[in-house]
Amino acid sequence: MVRGDVHAIALPRRRGRVQHGRRYAVIVQGDELLALSTVVVCPTSTTTRPATFHPEVSIGGEPTWVMCEMIGAVDARALGEQIGHLTLDELRSVDDSLFLVLGLR
Repeated sequence: MVRGDVHAIALPRRRGRVQHGRRYAVIVQGDELLALSTVVVCPTSTTTRPATFHPEVSIGGEPTWVMCEMIGAVDARALGEQIGHLTLDELRSVDDSLFLVLGLR
């Protein structure tokens, strides 16, 4: 498992407008911390509206948006099968969106 991997995940239902159910998630946690029991991910959606904080990526040949405003930690055991890995350009777009969401600029 490395930063930029895309895994299947089933997110539990919670209150409010947070993502839940079966979908894919992009690992955004630094490789140096991947030995922890939790992993920081951003969920994806094929139906969300495009936005500056929703970079478009291709997963299985299908346009998909990474929801960087929904960043969160999950138990590493909750990650399902790895189904892909972002390209360098896609990962840079995710980084740019995370900088915006987290106010790091």
